Amino acid sequence: MERKLRVLVIAEAANPEWVSVPLIGWSLATHLAKVADVHIVTQIRNREAFLRAGLIEGQDFTAIDSEAFAGPLWRLGAKLRMGEGKGWTMMQAISALSYPYFERLVWRKFGKKIADREYDIVHRITPLSPTISSPIAKKCAHAGVPFVVGPLNGGVPWPKGFDAERRREREWLSYLRNAYKLQPGRHRSLKNTAAILTGSGHTQGEIPTVHKSKTFHLPENAIDPTRFSKTKSVQNTPLRACFIGRLVPYKGADMLIEAAKPFLQSGQLSLSIIGDGPMMESLKTQAADLADSVQFHGWLAHEDVQNVMSSCDFLAFPSIREFGGGVVLEAMALSLPALVVDYAGPGELVNDANGWKVPIGNRDEIVSAFRIQLEKLIAEPDTIAIKGQAGFKNVTKNFTWDAKAKQILKVYSWVVNGGDKPSLFD
Repeated sequence: MERKLRVLVIAEAANPEWVSVPLIGWSLATHLAKVADVHIVTQIRNREAFLRAGLIEGQDFTAIDSEAFAGPLWRLGAKLRMGEGKGWTMMQAISALSYPYFERLVWRKFGKKIADREYDIVHRITPLSPTISSPIAKKCAHAGVPFVVGPLNGGVPWPKGFDAERRREREWLSYLRNAYKLQPGRHRSLKNTAAILTGSGHTQGEIPTVHKSKTFHLPENAIDPTRFSKTKSVQNTPLRACFIGRLVPYKGADMLIEAAKPFLQSGQLSLSIIGDGPMMESLKTQAADLADSVQFHGWLAHEDVQNVMSSCDFLAFPSIREFGGGVVLEAMALSLPALVVDYAGPGELVNDANGWKVPIGNRDEIVSAFRIQLEKLIAEPDTIAIKGQAGFKNVTKNFTWDAKAKQILKVYSWVVNGGDKPSLFD
């Protein structure tokens, strides 16, 4: 029996009890452990959650304590971002300053083992940001051990016409984001990386041409069938749409309510909004004259999210700046097709077979396009179930964490054994 590849997985952010990037880091790292002999290296703040999940320290994972350097920087970043959930680019800049020290400690702990070929591959999963270089990529290359990075994603440009939303998100540093391409460390990292996984077309487009031959497109999000297991069976009358996400300007819940207002008033449509954020009160005011057609659920636990979602007919998600669009995959896992803006992550996950897309534009154009599409759905509701089933089949085949681990295993085999560059999707 052929032995499994030995992989040192670097997941600085990985936590089963959190959401967003830490949950991605945890999910991907632990599912890779099903197809390879994996040892996970994570940051000390995740240690207790790893232990509660049943992993054995020293055997399954190692927690690196970089808090002496990272802690003060993260506290500074929390002040500079000026609000919970805001200033994402600022936090990535802080991470770019603190992360190299973490990798330095990783090399101090595992450098000799890497040099002695105790690992076949070193794979950095998180940070996801392509702006953050990996100092140990060159050291791994010198040791003859392939270094894999990604999926990388982020930095989707703010679309024209949404500067007000950009400022309200405290994204002033995003105007300077492209400066990261001038960093010498970025070029050294890419040069010494054996394979680069990119989570979006935008990120793939930012990889220099000289490195494209070792680049693979692989969206970073996937679904856990145990968390999203209920599938839609009966269509509602009237139709019920759901929106899921932080209630902040760029997610577009206000645009959705405005677009749907005629149908909400006439009783042809109802809307469930799952999430919370600074816009909650203004959204409730906006929906005040819509009787019971709009329900605000606030934040819900995962099991409660799927309970509400599975009682709806489709996802309506007019976000104008979404890196990955994990909520779209979650909806598809429940047989709900998605209506989205054709931009960045959601636009790459939705196609004519499994949902609907409207062109990116300014606020008025998106509202108008959503209203037109909602009117079509109300007139032809039979298309909803057909697209929902297509999305469900696609997700269960290509976008579970188990499927993603097998896709990455193809990359591992390629960097170790060579041969033709594999296709990750059948």
